[in-house]
Amino acid sequence: MKIKFVDLFAGIGGIRIGFERAAKRFELETECVLSSEIDKKACETYALNFKEEPQGDIHEITSFPEFDFLLAGFPCQPFSYAGKQQGFGDTRGTLFFEVERVLRDNRPKAFLLENVRGLVTHDKGRTLKTIISKLEELGYGVSYLLLNSSTFGVPQNRVRIYILGILGSKPKLTLTSNVGAADSHKYKNEQISLFDESYATVKDILEDSPSEKYRCSDEFIGQLSKVVGNNFELLHGYRLIDYRGGNSIHSWELGIKGDCTKEEIEFLNQLIANRRKKIYGTHQDGKALTLEQIRTFYNHDQLEVIIKSLLQKGYLREEENKFNPVCGNMSFEVFKFLDPDSISITLTSSDAHKLGVVQNNVPRRITPRECARLQGFPDDFILHPNDNFAYKQLGNSVTVKVVEKVIEDLFQNNVNELFGQMKLANVV
Repeated sequence: MKIKFVDLFAGIGGIRIGFERAAKRFELETECVLSSEIDKKACETYALNFKEEPQGDIHEITSFPEFDFLLAGFPCQPFSYAGKQQGFGDTRGTLFFEVERVLRDNRPKAFLLENVRGLVTHDKGRTLKTIISKLEELGYGVSYLLLNSSTFGVPQNRVRIYILGILGSKPKLTLTSNVGAADSHKYKNEQISLFDESYATVKDILEDSPSEKYRCSDEFIGQLSKVVGNNFELLHGYRLIDYRGGNSIHSWELGIKGDCTKEEIEFLNQLIANRRKKIYGTHQDGKALTLEQIRTFYNHDQLEVIIKSLLQKGYLREEENKFNPVCGNMSFEVFKFLDPDSISITLTSSDAHKLGVVQNNVPRRITPRECARLQGFPDDFILHPNDNFAYKQLGNSVTVKVVEKVIEDLFQNNVNELFGQMKLANVV
């Protein structure tokens, strides 16, 4: 049997690869009869791998060949609502409306939709309720899962929603929602077991001999050495950020705007730690404090001299006799050094190129291939030749292995609904 499918909002084809791999396990032949993606650079990568050029804007595609399955990683957009009595309203003006249109006009047997975790809570859950209601109105039974890539042998903390539908039947699934560990520290401390091979870590996806071009600059390495000396492995798990404490390194510790004294560093770190306390207000990233307030937690003899020096260097600003660190917008080469013995933070299109790792005591950025592995792509997947586009595309992509397991579960438990009396290979 051949399953014909369409791949909408296709990106670089991550959902397609997972779908095709799952079908192959059951010895099912597949054929993509239409793909659609509006990003031209993503289309270039798609064409490199699938030898076909996706069509462009979904709004302009009015005719579809016959197909059995719809795949769509549709973008999440604000939904409009028509009053409290209705509870939820129209989807016109959103990209989900295009998914509705394609399902309504073509009536495929089943679909898989993927989206960000926030879809579940968006507008107090009404957005997801709208989506499910519209799909059910079209005659589809619907189930959804919240899944973390880190529980599927992929070392990335990435929670996404997977919405599955079958025409005339609610999908039966053995997978259950699992958002995994909240962060890399909890993953490392709570979930990794020496006897459980399903838990992968960052060191499993590192290249053996990455290009020298991914090595941090000598200037940046010199700045890092001010904090960790020559033992750069102390950077594992550290974030470079100015407005948070904890496992963080700050611009004043690196001397980015000029070297700071021990007392100046100590003062700024204390200011960062204390300005978020509720006694000073409820500002999310901390409140500007007066000299009197500062003295309650840092009463140094030379406090005013320290503050004047930091104002001159640009690490501190004064407004109406209140002081605040100059935070954010620092062009750190790496904003987070991943812990090789844990999982990565969520890849995003905007900052995947600034994730780092220390390998053989050398600080460097992770490579595009390592990003691909963090998304579960096979090593024979061809990346865009321009690293900037490759990083962006991988940050936007789905985790291939999760899609594969979700589709396997769907096929395994809904054979009759999807394939009639046909016997599938490898069905338990």
